[in-house]
Amino acid sequence: MPAPGGRPERNPMADLLELSRRMIDEDPGPGAGGLGPANRVTLELSEVGDGVAVVEAFSHVVAFDSGDGLVLFDASLGAFGPGVVKALRGWRTDPVHTLVYTHGHVDHVGGAGAIMADADAGGAPRPAVVGHEHIPERFDRYDLTNGYNAVINQRQFGGTGLTGGESVGFPRHWVRPTVTYRDHLDLQIGSLDLELRHSRGETDDHTWTWIPSQRTVCVGDLLIWVFPNAGNPQKVQRYPLEWAQALRQIAALEPELLLPAHGLPIGGRERIQMVLDDVAGALEGIVAATLELMNAGATLDEIVHSVSVPASLLAKPYLRPTYDEPEFVVRNIWRMYGGWYDGNPARLKPPSDAAIAHETAALAGGVPVLVRRALELGEAGDHRLACHLVELAVQAAPDDVDAHRARADLYARRREAESSLMAKGIYGWAAKQSTELS
Repeated sequence: MPAPGGRPERNPMADLLELSRRMIDEDPGPGAGGLGPANRVTLELSEVGDGVAVVEAFSHVVAFDSGDGLVLFDASLGAFGPGVVKALRGWRTDPVHTLVYTHGHVDHVGGAGAIMADADAGGAPRPAVVGHEHIPERFDRYDLTNGYNAVINQRQFGGTGLTGGESVGFPRHWVRPTVTYRDHLDLQIGSLDLELRHSRGETDDHTWTWIPSQRTVCVGDLLIWVFPNAGNPQKVQRYPLEWAQALRQIAALEPELLLPAHGLPIGGRERIQMVLDDVAGALEGIVAATLELMNAGATLDEIVHSVSVPASLLAKPYLRPTYDEPEFVVRNIWRMYGGWYDGNPARLKPPSDAAIAHETAALAGGVPVLVRRALELGEAGDHRLACHLVELAVQAAPDDVDAHRARADLYARRREAESSLMAKGIYGWAAKQSTELS
């Protein structure tokens, strides 16, 4: 029911700050205690402060009432844009003054068209769109790799269409920034004093914003309530060390309210400090361990199977590896500092996968031998080696129905055994391929 003046009361159904407090302070475990997930897609708007609201979507939209129009951080996916606008209009009827992109990923910018359409429908000027100067370059790169992005997002998200509106598509139309900056940009919009700062982290075009008058920080994807997405095996370079440095810079400001684009807002200076320190420490540790081994001359294979993050950190409710995972981050660190050569000279100029598969099958005594051994290893729980052998089998005999049945079975089981969405997506995609072929 609207409060006096036509503004609705704070949503009593979703006290997000209390929910995050319980998850962090009490840590009941995944799905325990009736708390549900930290990353929710409800399209509900919840006030988290005086004139501050969050719309929970695929990526959230954070809204501030500046007294001179709304200031929004991110626009979510295109499919969620109309729902975001509807939620905002149930909270405030003021026009949107400024839309800030925390970075150029499609789940943060895709809904901007709906925000522009809302301005047009209301006869208001279109809002300024602010972002880092690399965002237009990202959009240009997306246009160059449109088909590839469609394929990898189908693999990563199971063909759900979450990133493009169509299960086989990827956006081609962008609401580009009208204001860009390089290192920092200070804005005064109504009563809001905004200090925009650039950092590299999940992307090279990331913006986090400090609002000193409210001791509030909007961090975009620098905190995502899962292990940092710093290793995605199908995407371009990530920057784990710079990511940690940005978190340290944010912590030094001692914010009292932290607003991420994924997951729950966090309130309380000490609680925020603890979370930022844990996430920064996890990233710093994995970078330091990887570089130490690189400097000692270790190969990528040796490093991948040696470097880990303490289990105590991975157990934290905001560091569980359910999206990305440390092993993938190690590979991204190697890519950043060491290039693509992995230290094995046989892989500098290797034969084709098919040639290796044919030779291995011949040495083993045929494709059925590889398939049988792969299934034995799968039953024993050695998924890494089992999948390697079954992959050789189908490469040596692409039309072998039994090989594809074994491949589908092994990858389906491996998918169930994995924790990260990225691994699950790739293994599930492989299982689907062989199910269709068999």
